[in-house]
Order: sequence, then structure tokens, then C-alpha cells
Amino acid sequence: MAPERLQRALARAGFGSRRSCEELIREGRVQVNGRVAVLGDRLDPERDHVLVDGHTVNVNPRLRYLVLHKPAGVTTTMRDRHAPRDLTRYLPERPRVFPVGRLDRDTEGLLLLTNDGELAQRLAHPRFGVEKEYLAEVEGAPTARQLARLRRGVELEDGIARALAVRAIARSGGRGAVRLVMGEGRKREIRRMLAAVGLPVRRLVRVRQGPVRLGRLAPGEVRELSPEEVRALYRAAGL
Repeated sequence: MAPERLQRALARAGFGSRRSCEELIREGRVQVNGRVAVLGDRLDPERDHVLVDGHTVNVNPRLRYLVLHKPAGVTTTMRDRHAPRDLTRYLPERPRVFPVGRLDRDTEGLLLLTNDGELAQRLAHPRFGVEKEYLAEVEGAPTARQLARLRRGVELEDGIARALAVRAIARSGGRGAVRLVMGEGRKREIRRMLAAVGLPVRRLVRVRQGPVRLGRLAPGEVRELSPEEVRALYRAAGL
């Protein structure tokens, strides 16, 4: 890719007009490859490392960041001849992107997709503690004792699983709804946790990953993340 002016790359990354990006450079708030940038600098967006106020900024136009509302019954793979439904029908052919982590086939909701390998690895790895928030519809009316067990930790066959935060948001007619925040994502972990405390899951939806929320995105719909959301993901991942 041909070199381009730094202020143009910053404007494309969501830092405002070129004039406002020039002001960032004049104030000494921008670094390129560890050096304080000056007006007139050019960069290779695919190779050079840019910081604004000490935070990494993605200026590579080839990198894509999407969020999909994965419907229930869809397998989190790009192509799987054994799966009745996979992700291919919901995503653009080019550029090719990949799911960040997995959602169980029967689980709905927010699924991030990107071709930014370093960010994807950090978001998916439990060591970096990027929160994931879920809404679970359950059989039974959640009690304070059951919620306390979920916070303390539930013994599963592959170790203790605990929610970072949990609260009941509805109880009616022998059913309820629980909102949980998790720091990891073992296979069917939430379903197993809730079953272990006597609250079998009827429906499970992921509504947030890090700073990105599902919002009103309908099942099967895809949207591009905004530059602000991408920068917030970088901060959440410690990049």
C-alpha cells in the first residue's frame, strides 16, 4: 500500500476532520513507530504502528470489524458440511473475517468478527478478562440463594465456574430471567452453571462483549463497528 499523510489516516480512523487531526499532531499527541509525529509525516498504514495519547490506533484500511446477531441454530464456523447452518450466509465474501471465539449453536446474540488476528486473540483469551454479558431465560424463579451460588462459584466437571456479576431481572409464572457477566467462555458454561443451581436455560442471548453491545441488531443482521468501538475494544484488550 502506498504511503499516505498521517492526518488522512487518522481522519479515516475516526479522529475527526483532517484539520482536527493536524491539531492532534501539532500538540505532540501522536506517535509513529515510537517517535513523536510532526506535520508532513507519511506512513504505511499496513506496517507502521500509531499511538494517539498512548493508545494504539488502527489505521490499516484492510482490517475489518463486524458484529453479527447470531441466530439460534447457527454453528459458529465459516464452513461446516456437517452443520445445517453456518456463518457463511451472513457475511460478506471479501474481505474474509473470522469469529472472535464461539457461541454455542443454540445460543443467540452478539458475535464479533474480524481479520485483526492480534485483537481477536486477546478478546477470546480468558487471561485478558474481557467481559461478556448474557441474558438467560430460565425455568423457575431465581432466588437470592441461587444467585449467590453463581457468584461464589459452581463446581462443574471441568472446574469451578463463577459469574463476575449476576442479577435476576424478571420472575413470573414459574419462570425468570437472569443477567450474567462472565470473564471466560467454556463450552456451554452458562447453561451448565444455571442447571447446576436448579435453573435450566430456555433461551440464552449474549448482549455485550467488552464495550460492544448488541443493541437493536436483529437476528441475522450484521453491522460494521464504529472507529470509537474499535478503539474501545483495543483498550479493553490491553493493546
